[in-house]
Amino acid sequence: MTNWFNVGRLVNTHGVRGEVRVLSNTDFGEERFAVGSQLKIASSPDERGTMISVKSHRKHKNFDLLTFEGYTNINEVEVFKGNYLYVSEQQLSELGEHEFYYHEIIGCQAVDEDGHSLGVIKDIIETGANDVWVVERKGKKDLLLPYIEDVIKEVNIDEGTVKVHLLEGLDDA
Repeated sequence: MTNWFNVGRLVNTHGVRGEVRVLSNTDFGEERFAVGSQLKIASSPDERGTMISVKSHRKHKNFDLLTFEGYTNINEVEVFKGNYLYVSEQQLSELGEHEFYYHEIIGCQAVDEDGHSLGVIKDIIETGANDVWVVERKGKKDLLLPYIEDVIKEVNIDEGTVKVHLLEGLDDA
């Protein structure tokens, strides 16, 4: 079974020639929406959806404007409004050292430097300076960990663990 990852949401049509307005959810917009890219349009990653090939891509304000092969007017693409664009796992790019996809981090066990469990990473919040990893803890409020070198000491995707140094003030529980 193929895993699918959200790269954007079709928020509206644009003009009458089959162009759609996409609110991107990827750091690799130029690659994901490149001419010829194969994407799936669906309301969820598990849905069969519609496979499309990108015919054109351009940026306009905060949106990516796309057209698809075989779709030439507004009536043909209007049914896609509100759905999401997904890329298959096979199309994901190789990342550099200390770079991770969100799906690789979410679900990992956060542990302190002594190996004690802090909880499970359930979400990632994008901020201007750095991402913040949200750790769900039993019986306590969520722990917010900034993704900085002083806090995140080691990430082991294969084992599903993240070693953390709790700076003073991070854990106020």
